[in-house]
Amino acid sequence: MREVEAPILDFRLRIADLSSAIDKSYQIFIAPLKDMNHIVDISSIFHLSIRSSTMRSALCALRSSSRHAPCPLPSSLSRESVEFQKPTTSCPHPVSRILQTAIRYSQPATRYPHFVTRIPHPDSGFTLMEILLAFLILAIVVSTILGSFNAVFSTTDTLDNSGKYYAMAKNCLNRMSLDLNALYVTQPPFYKKPEFDDPPDAYRIEGSVVDVGGIDFAQLRFTSSAHIPLDNTSRGGIAEIVYYVQSKTDGQLVLKRADHLYPYPPFEEKGGDPVLCRHVKSLAFKYFDAEGQEFEEWNSDTDDYDHATPTAIGIQLEIGNESNSYTFETTVRLAAYREKLE
Repeated sequence: MREVEAPILDFRLRIADLSSAIDKSYQIFIAPLKDMNHIVDISSIFHLSIRSSTMRSALCALRSSSRHAPCPLPSSLSRESVEFQKPTTSCPHPVSRILQTAIRYSQPATRYPHFVTRIPHPDSGFTLMEILLAFLILAIVVSTILGSFNAVFSTTDTLDNSGKYYAMAKNCLNRMSLDLNALYVTQPPFYKKPEFDDPPDAYRIEGSVVDVGGIDFAQLRFTSSAHIPLDNTSRGGIAEIVYYVQSKTDGQLVLKRADHLYPYPPFEEKGGDPVLCRHVKSLAFKYFDAEGQEFEEWNSDTDDYDHATPTAIGIQLEIGNESNSYTFETTVRLAAYREKLE
């Protein structure tokens, strides 16, 4: 201890600067530790934010250990930052204990999280606010997922219904196009203007508008070679075909097709006529003459149309339910037509 105490007496009276004091302490106290196999590197970082009161306690303890009276720290000193490396092994040397004490009490608590480690209480649990917040988040997530499912299911139902309507409308328009493409029209000289008392032409084209349940629907009557036998007979020929809309007992409107071979009976709606399309909301026909003029009605056996037949017929069909409706249109250019008679 004589070798350590002698250098301490050299600076006990004046400690004007904290940094120079620490440098001298390093030269005086830590250098001997190297000879004792204590590796100390001042360049290694143990950043100590030493307040004036803490350093004062450490220096006073240092001086007391050297058998000197305590000395106050100059008031001009402020907070300094000093770097030390804690010795790798413990040492009974008093100077080493003093330096370790200064390091331990001058280091901020936040630099050592284990000093303030919270030990959980065995009876601790969730607070009411945490439980309510968890339920709120769960409700938001569940409502979002259910909303997504509802949107997916509604979209799926809409697509299924639209697919059924498209398929039904396609079959209906295809059947009507086949019938009109096989249209039969009598040409002069076989056709002559009817007299006042003559019966109507059996092969006429007649388009009209009728009221069904308070709604106007188009009705078309013509003759065609596209006869479909429904009575298990193979007899063919020129058939009278009528498209008309009928209301069922449940209020649903359906489009039907009447098909009769010659002699043609007076037209009347029958429950046995095949259904072309269901859920009909509107049906309209447009008739075009040779000049391209459009008409909503037609009768080839009257003077109003000069006993001519249309050159093309447009079909507009709207089907659907209460929430959705789908409109389909097509135009059939007739292969046979009769020009105006003078």
